[in-house]
Amino acid sequence: MRLLGLLVIAAVALAADFNGTWIGTIELRAGATEDVAFQFVQKGAVLSGKQYGDFENTPIVKGTVSGDLVMFVLVRQEQSGNEINQTKIRFVGRMVGQEIELTREREASLRAGSGAAAAPSKNARQTLRLKKLSS
Repeated sequence: MRLLGLLVIAAVALAADFNGTWIGTIELRAGATEDVAFQFVQKGAVLSGKQYGDFENTPIVKGTVSGDLVMFVLVRQEQSGNEINQTKIRFVGRMVGQEIELTREREASLRAGSGAAAAPSKNARQTLRLKKLSS
């Protein structure tokens, strides 16, 4: 039993620390970029927090941490022409040195008014790197 306890302590000690504010850029259409910022709160294997944007903040609705791996989901509103869509975006990545490497993928998009499926977005899958802001 004591060995199991030591293994659990060792596993926790090896887990990456995702807590804090992380910033980076993401490529948009036509080569433009957008600054992104995340506030992560890690409690064991559970990750919560927000993505900060110029005009809105989007909470993490589901997030997990396993060692140096992280996964979280946002549901945000996006405008497409005259429509407002609710888009589910999944981020999957890992801590690499002092940075987080993430892949962002749009999983589903629904029209906010009718709940009907919206047309898939271009640039549905993107990668980004985040750096932690100093404390």
